[in-house]
Amino acid sequence: MPGRVGRSVEPHPGTGGTMFHVNPEPGAQIHSTDPFAAPAAQRSPVRRLRGRLAAPVTLWTAPGPAGLTVSSTLVAEGEPDRLLGLVDPESDLWAAIEEAGRFAVAPLGPQHRQLADRFAGLFPSPGGLFAIDAWTETPYGPVPADAGGWAGCRLDTAREYGWSLLVEATIESVDLPRDTPPLLHYRGRYHDLPD
Repeated sequence: MPGRVGRSVEPHPGTGGTMFHVNPEPGAQIHSTDPFAAPAAQRSPVRRLRGRLAAPVTLWTAPGPAGLTVSSTLVAEGEPDRLLGLVDPESDLWAAIEEAGRFAVAPLGPQHRQLADRFAGLFPSPGGLFAIDAWTETPYGPVPADAGGWAGCRLDTAREYGWSLLVEATIESVDLPRDTPPLLHYRGRYHDLPD
């Protein structure tokens, strides 16, 4: 049949009917790696180094609401306590942070893989990013209701840093209702800490 791959049509002997032969080898394969990725030798060594640094996966949100998955978050204790992170300067989140002057940061857990992909723009979000899941409203932005905790931050400054924006903020509020395991990002994939 024209347009059908891996299938041929032959008359079935003795019946005058038609018999289909299905090719046992699939015409397409699902790979565990990105078939369009540049070979390892051609990739940026700095990007490869960054991929080998395990990072916590966090969700940054701001009033609006707007949100973005961020895996470059660092907390610096001091007086005052500070939070730093690298965000996309063209993201809706950055526009919302600039306007509100504040934002929330919630560490994500293993149950948040799909949520992390949605806020990273890797998973569809019909109805908007906040349309599904349960959310707790805070003055700094909505946070997942099942998050193990979150921090409310006041924007201090931001500047271009590489291809990102280095955001510096003062931590004004911390809520840690329960201890939950972290979701980690390592070599392009999510990982859980072993039990």
